[in-house]
Amino acid sequence: MSTDHIRNFCIIAHIDHGKSTLADRLLEETHTLSKKQMKAQVLDSMDLERERGITIKSHPIQMHYNHTDGREYILNLIDTPGHVDFSYEVSRSLAACEGALLLVDAAQGVEAQTVSNTYLAIDNDLALIPVINKIDLPSARVDEVTDQLVELIGCSRDEVVLTSAKSGAGIEEIFESIIDRIPPPENNDDAPLRAMIFDSVYDNYKGAIPYIRVVDGVLKPGSHAKFFAHNNEYDVSEVGHFVLNQVKAKELRSGDVGYVLASVRDVEHVRPGDTLTTKENPATEALHGYKQMQPMVFSGLYPSDSDDYEQLRTALDKLKLNDASLVYEPETSEALGFGFRCGFLGLLHMEIIQERLEREFDLALVTTSPNVSYKLVLKDGKELEVHTPADMPDSGRILEIKEPFVSAEIITPKEFIGSLMTLCQKKRGIYINTDYLTKDKAQLHYQLPLAEIIFDFFDKLKSVSRGYASLDYSFLDYRSGNLKKLDILLSGEPVDALSIITHADDAFHRGQALCSKLKELIPQQLFEVAIQASLGTKVISRSTVKALRKNVTAKCYGGDITRKRKLWEKQKEGKKRMKKVGKVEIPQEALLAVLQIDSD
Repeated sequence: MSTDHIRNFCIIAHIDHGKSTLADRLLEETHTLSKKQMKAQVLDSMDLERERGITIKSHPIQMHYNHTDGREYILNLIDTPGHVDFSYEVSRSLAACEGALLLVDAAQGVEAQTVSNTYLAIDNDLALIPVINKIDLPSARVDEVTDQLVELIGCSRDEVVLTSAKSGAGIEEIFESIIDRIPPPENNDDAPLRAMIFDSVYDNYKGAIPYIRVVDGVLKPGSHAKFFAHNNEYDVSEVGHFVLNQVKAKELRSGDVGYVLASVRDVEHVRPGDTLTTKENPATEALHGYKQMQPMVFSGLYPSDSDDYEQLRTALDKLKLNDASLVYEPETSEALGFGFRCGFLGLLHMEIIQERLEREFDLALVTTSPNVSYKLVLKDGKELEVHTPADMPDSGRILEIKEPFVSAEIITPKEFIGSLMTLCQKKRGIYINTDYLTKDKAQLHYQLPLAEIIFDFFDKLKSVSRGYASLDYSFLDYRSGNLKKLDILLSGEPVDALSIITHADDAFHRGQALCSKLKELIPQQLFEVAIQASLGTKVISRSTVKALRKNVTAKCYGGDITRKRKLWEKQKEGKKRMKKVGKVEIPQEALLAVLQIDSD
C-alpha cells in the first residue's frame, strides 16, 4: 500500500485520563478485533496495568479504516507507557510517529504529565490533535479545559475534538482528524535501510523481538540485520505487523510499523532508540535520539528465607528478559544476608518489579529503603560512583559528593501555590518560575534533588493540595552538595541496611527521628540495646531499648539483703556476657523506618 494511505500516531495523556479506553473504542470501530476478543483495556495485558490504571508495557497495533472517500487507510497506533519513570520510552514511541492525540480529561483538565508529553511531541515535530475525553461526566468543564488546551499548544477552539471514549461519542471525528491532520510518512524505499527500535519483548522460543518503525528502505526475511549500538549481526527470519498478535508479512517498507525475528538471544542487544540497518545495504548515519537508559533509584532486594536466594536470582533473570532497564548485581548485607542491589528507572518501576516478583514467582522479599546514585571526587583525584551508602569510603578520603538533580514541574490550582512553594523550599528546591495556564491553574518550575523526591515528596504534594496537584520531572545533572553519610549503630555495630546519605542541615533531625522510630520497632532483648546515629566518628543521637528484666529475687523472702545483691550481681554479669555474644534481630518494619521518618 502507498505511504499516502498510512498514518502512524500515538495517544499521550496523564494517568487515568482514558487513554486505554479510547484505544478500545478505536479498535472496536475499525473491527480490528472480534467481539469475542474485545475486553476493557485490551492493550493492557498485565494484571498490574489493569489494577493501577496505567500502561507499563507499550503495545502497538495496526487498524484498517475505511474512509468516507472510499479509500482504505492503515492506522498504526503506537501505545506509550503512562508514567514519568518511562519518559525515555515515551520519547522513542513519539519518534516513531507523525502525529499524536493529546488526550485530556474534561473534569481534571491539563495535568503535569500532559504538559511534559506535549513538549516531547513538539520536540519530535508531531502534528497534535487536542482531544477532550469524558465530556458526558456531570463534573465536565469543557469550556475551561478547551481554554487550557488553546493556551498550551496554540490551537484554535474549533480544532479541539470532544469525545467520550466510554460511550463512543465523537470517535468518527477522531478518525477524520487523524487522516486529515496527521501527515503520511515519507516514501524512502530506495534509501539504505534505517529502522528505529522503539520497544522489544522476549519470547522463550523466538528470542528478543524488536518492535520497529521503518524510516528508510525495505526490510525482508533473509537480510542480515546490524545494530548501531553494538557490532553484532543477525539473520532476519521473519518480519510482520501487529494486530493483537504478530501477523507475518513479506516485507516492511518505509513508513511501516512492525516486528523482526532474528533469533536475538540477548535482550541487551535490543535497545530502545537504537537504529537497525542491514549488512547488504548499510546506512552510514544512525537515527537521532538514542541514549543508554540509566537507573535512577537503587534498592536492595533480599529473600526473607535465605534458601530462596537462587529462586530470586532466576526470577530476576526472567524479568530482565522483558525489561532491559532493570539492572542488578549480587550483594551481601551483614543484617540481611545474601541478596541483590537493583537499579530502577524510578519509584514506580521499583514497585512494579517488587510486586511482580512476589506475585509471579511467589517470593517473600525484604527490601531496603530506596536511594539514588552519587558521584564522589576523592582527594587523590579519582572519581567514583556509589549506589548504596555502604559503599561510601571514609569521609577523610572524600573531597566532594555530587547528587542528581531533576527539573520538576507542578501543576496546581492557584490557591495551593504558597503551600507547594513552602514544601519545595523545605526539600532544598531551587525556584525557577511560575506560569499561569489559565486564571485558576498555575505551573511551578523547580529544580530539586532526586533524593528528596523519592521519599515522601509525592505524598506530601497530594496532601497539601488536597489531591489536585500533579508532578512531572526529568533528570538534569549531578551537583555538588554538603552531604554526609549517616550511620545507624546497634550495640556499637553499624547496620549497613539502615545507613543513609543526607544533607548536613537535615542530618541531626533525621538521626534523632530514626533512633526514636527504631526504638519503637526493635523488640526488647534480654540485654540492653543501644541505638546510635553517627556522622563519621561523632555520635549525634542515641536511644536505648531497655532489657527484659527477670525478677531473680522473687524466691528470696526476708533474710539478709546480701543474698539479693549476690543474685543481682550474677544477673548483671550474665547480661554483660550476653551483650558481647547476643545478636539483635532486625524486623522488616525497622528497615523501612527510613521511609517513615518525617524529614521536615
